[in-house]
Amino acid sequence: MTLDELTNYIIKQGFPKFRAKQIYGWMHVKLVRNVEQMSNLPKSIKAQLADSFVCLEVLERLESKVDGTNKFVFRLIDGNVIESVFMPYKHGNSVCISSQAGCRMGCKFCASTLMGLERNLTPSEMLDQVYAISYITGQRISNVVVMGTGEPLDNYDNLLKFIELLTNEDGLNISKRNITVSSCGLVPEIYRLADEKLPITFALSLHAPTDEKRRVLMPVANKYTIDEEISACKYYYEQTGRRITFEYSLVAGENDTIEDAKELSDLLGDFPCHVNLIPVNPIKERDFQRSDKNSVEKFKVFLEKNAINVTIRRGMGKDINAACGQLRKKYMDAQ
Repeated sequence: MTLDELTNYIIKQGFPKFRAKQIYGWMHVKLVRNVEQMSNLPKSIKAQLADSFVCLEVLERLESKVDGTNKFVFRLIDGNVIESVFMPYKHGNSVCISSQAGCRMGCKFCASTLMGLERNLTPSEMLDQVYAISYITGQRISNVVVMGTGEPLDNYDNLLKFIELLTNEDGLNISKRNITVSSCGLVPEIYRLADEKLPITFALSLHAPTDEKRRVLMPVANKYTIDEEISACKYYYEQTGRRITFEYSLVAGENDTIEDAKELSDLLGDFPCHVNLIPVNPIKERDFQRSDKNSVEKFKVFLEKNAINVTIRRGMGKDINAACGQLRKKYMDAQ
C-alpha cells in the first residue's frame, strides 16, 4: 500500500490516522520483519496487523568469497520460490530482483525459463526482496535492477506499482534514475513504458544483430523483429531522454564473431545507447558455451572503433551460482 492507501485502511480499522505514518515508517524506512518490532504501537494494533503482515522467508543465503556477492533464495506465502542478488560496488550497493516466479519467455541460454512461469509477483513481493536484503546485510541499497527471474514487462502493472513504492519519498526514496528495468522485448509494453516518462534506465535483451540469429536464441523474436525493437527503443529515448542499454550475451559460435560485431554496429548506428557485453553463463540443459576472452575483447574493440559505448559486464558471484535462475532451479530440483 502507498501511504495514502495505508492511511485509509487504518482509519477504516478504527485506529487514529497518525498511526498510518508510524506503521509506514516501520515497514518502508526501518524495514522491520514483524509487527513486534514496531515498538511505539499499542498491542491492539499489532494484533490486528499481525495476520496480514507477510514477509518473504529466507530459504538460503550464499555469500561469494571472491567479491562479496550475496545470493538469496526466498519462499513466497504460497510456497513458490524466487531468487535475488546483492552486489556490492565501489559506487554503491545494487540488488537484482525477480519480477515473476519463473518465466515463460523461453530464452535458450537462460536458466530462469527452464521450468516455465508459475505466476507474477505482487508489488510487495518485488519490494520485499530489496527490503529483506537491506535488512539482512545491514547495507543501504542505492541501485535496483529488475533483471532476475521473469520478464518485468509481462507483469506491467505490478512493476509500475513497485517502482512507485520504491521511489516514494516517505519510504526508501531510491532515485528513479537508479532503477533499471530489463526486457527481452515486448514491443507494445516498451511503448507503454515510454509514455510513462519515468527517468529509469531501460535495458533491452538484444543478444543478436539479425532476426535470423535472434530467433535461434529468443522465441520473442518470432513475434517482434529487431527493427520493431529498435523503433520502440528510439521512441523510449525520445519520450524520456534516457539512453538505452542493449544487453548482448556472447555465445561461442552463435553471435560472437567480428561479422556479428559489424552487423550490430550497422544496426545501432549513431543511436545514443550503451552496449553491455555479457559472456553467457553455461547451463547444463543447453549446449551453448561462453565466448572466450579473446573473442569478447575483439568484439568490444570493434564496437568501440565504431563509436559505440560498450562495456563487458563484470562477472560476479560465479562461485555461488549467481546467474539468473541457477540457484532457484538448483533448489527446486532438490525438492
